[in-house]
Amino acid sequence: MALMDIAVIPLDSREGSLSGFVAGLQELLAESGCSFRLHDMGTTVEGPAPLLFDLAQKLHEYSFSKGGRRVYTVIKIDDRRDRAVRLGEKTASVKAKIASERALDE
Repeated sequence: MALMDIAVIPLDSREGSLSGFVAGLQELLAESGCSFRLHDMGTTVEGPAPLLFDLAQKLHEYSFSKGGRRVYTVIKIDDRRDRAVRLGEKTASVKAKIASERALDE
């Protein structure tokens, strides 16, 4: 499994808010069958790397399918082959370390 963080930004949007656009992207993600988590600056998706690359293209094309002429997409992919990674593990690991350090300080 791999994790992908993606942000798709239509650069020719006339609206100040992109929440409706992002809601459309979230529908595509739900249809993909992949686990995903929306956050303030994008969305993190879990799945096999080839599927994530295909999904990134679909998300990128979404703006054009809605009449957009220019879109900016930022993609980060963490593809581990030595062990399975799951959505939320990285943040859980950091939180556990913080809790452990705080316990040692007390």
